[in-house]
Amino acid sequence: MYNVSDMKTITVNKKARFNYFISDEIEAGIVLEGSEVKSIRGGNVSLNESFVVVQNGEVFLKNAYIKPYEKAGVFIPDSRRNRKLLLSKQEILKLEKKIKEKGFTILPLKMYLSGNFVKVQIGVGKGKKLFDKREDLKEKSIKKDLQRKSYI
Repeated sequence: MYNVSDMKTITVNKKARFNYFISDEIEAGIVLEGSEVKSIRGGNVSLNESFVVVQNGEVFLKNAYIKPYEKAGVFIPDSRRNRKLLLSKQEILKLEKKIKEKGFTILPLKMYLSGNFVKVQIGVGKGKKLFDKREDLKEKSIKKDLQRKSYI
């Protein structure tokens, strides 16, 4: 296991926490091809509008964007291809059971480097209603006002 200091956050899916109540969080490895790792290390990745599905006992990250690496050779993988996530069988069964409940979905929360490995933090979320989002915005603006007043 790696220390927290060994982790370098590459990207965070801010919309996931704004649009969903996140209940469970799981760390997963990701299967990448060729130059995708170099592109990720450069920060050329986006998790916006991406989601996670469970198919035939396997977990896949869909619609995540990884910009093709400019200095790559002939083989350049598709930038929005499906990428397999590496989880234990127990974790996969737990996720399957959770998403069978009404309104739950699996979302990627952030992507980071843990040592030499690229990891994805995924969470099980339930969609927020409009009034929940408004309350979050109110709380955020109140915190900003308090911080401004403390600096003055």
